[in-house]
Amino acid sequence: MCSHYQTLKERDRYWRHFGVEPPLEPGKGDMWPGYLGTFIRRHPHADVEDEAVPEREALPGLFGLVPHWSLDTKITRHTYNARSETVASKPSFREAWKHAQHCIIPAEAFYEPDWRSGRAVPTRIARADGEPMGIAGLWSSWRSPKDETVHSFTMLTINADAHPLMGLFHKPTDEKRMVVVLPDDRYDDWLNASPEHKHSFLRPYPAPALQAMPASGVHATLSP
Repeated sequence: MCSHYQTLKERDRYWRHFGVEPPLEPGKGDMWPGYLGTFIRRHPHADVEDEAVPEREALPGLFGLVPHWSLDTKITRHTYNARSETVASKPSFREAWKHAQHCIIPAEAFYEPDWRSGRAVPTRIARADGEPMGIAGLWSSWRSPKDETVHSFTMLTINADAHPLMGLFHKPTDEKRMVVVLPDDRYDDWLNASPEHKHSFLRPYPAPALQAMPASGVHATLSP
């Protein structure tokens, strides 16, 4: 499961790749559950057919979904990833999934532990072509006790037992998981996906299109 990822720090790079201006407070470079980052969603007024209204908008939000019924934001420690197999039924995520509150989470890379040496080696996983990642997620809004609207988001994950790269991470006895990295040309398709079509997006990103590098700076091999 992905609890640590790296955001885009350059506003121009954010705009060039995702076609939307980042919020004034884009968040921290290294993201952990409960941190303030950014997500991209379909603009709520995109259907008005006004050229002044963009198709997408970027908002600040907490990493970890805060459902409307939550008493506080501490739940983000447990809701930063949504399993595709249970997202439709789990109380924390089912409303966002039911109402197709899809989002894209901009990232430079995400991190997973490589246990092949017998100890956890933090490993940075990025696109091999150096381009940013658009990770499929869900967003939600929550009213705080101070009557403030707080946005939040979670990353969707899928099984990766058979993935040539992502199958190398986590402990040998653990199920292998990976976040859903969207193809660049499917961003708007994901944001607009209907309930009957959204499962088609939950597919593994090709291993040759990813690059893994331990924190030491030495490239990870693809062999178990």
